[in-house]
Amino acid sequence: MRNMSGKLLLVVFSTLLLTAYSDDQSFNDDPKLKIPQPYVWMKSIDDNKLLTTITIPGTHDTMALHGPPKPIDYATCQAWALEDQLKAGIRYLDLRVNKNLEIVHGIIPQKVTFPEVLNIVQSFLNQHKSEGVLMRVKPEGNNKDKSSVQTQIQNVIKGHQNIWVKSDIPTMGEARGKVILLQKNEFTLGVPTFGTDGPDDYIVTDLDAKKRKIKQHLAEAAGKCGFKQVVLSYSSGTGLPKLKPLTPRKIAKDVNPWLNGHLKELHAPCYGVIAMDFPGLDLIKTTAEKNIQKITKTKKNMIFSM
Repeated sequence: MRNMSGKLLLVVFSTLLLTAYSDDQSFNDDPKLKIPQPYVWMKSIDDNKLLTTITIPGTHDTMALHGPPKPIDYATCQAWALEDQLKAGIRYLDLRVNKNLEIVHGIIPQKVTFPEVLNIVQSFLNQHKSEGVLMRVKPEGNNKDKSSVQTQIQNVIKGHQNIWVKSDIPTMGEARGKVILLQKNEFTLGVPTFGTDGPDDYIVTDLDAKKRKIKQHLAEAAGKCGFKQVVLSYSSGTGLPKLKPLTPRKIAKDVNPWLNGHLKELHAPCYGVIAMDFPGLDLIKTTAEKNIQKITKTKKNMIFSM
């Protein structure tokens, strides 16, 4: 009887353990990061590989953690604070910066400034020198305000040796321990970029149509990788301005698990940057592992062992 009870407890425990690790973690809206140590996946990338030949997990509107107090939140795009995004393996940041160097999402302030973001990233890189972080700055405001953003950022980063401002494409070896700035419209510091998304592709009225667009964008990204631009693709979206009840959170909850499965079926050498809303650990890991040709099979409870 005692043996039967022991076997029953073992079966129950094993079932609970398997269930815990079989849950898809492609989507995350829990602000608490739950990993034993940072996922520093770039250390496995060869030093000679150009940054334009690497698949990189990123976040869209990286600092958009604060939305308006409305029943439908169209503004919040992420759950983890920046420190935790970096620890989880995110290596591309999408920053919207106004004339005061405040990070914003549209008209909504995100309670942090560009210098503060830079300090957080540099602190992470000082501790994890195998990694590099790509940073796209999008100036916000009227034309005059936008033109002042780059000048102010140049003043902030003056004297920093670990910030890449050249248009040359760095190798992984050159990128380690550095912030790699990316060009965007009025912001001309750093590496040139190519976006696969069209002007209105962020507007989502149908989730299946959004997935078809993402497929097309990733196929295009695969063909553009390896040239003189960092390729950017976004899986994010919103129901605005169509006033559809599809918030970034609702879209990501549906799209992220699908994207995780779709990426596992793709086999091109590179897909560039994939910027996401509310990415979970599984999706980040799947994206980063596109850089590994032969992935050793490990137990699911070891996926973040170093």
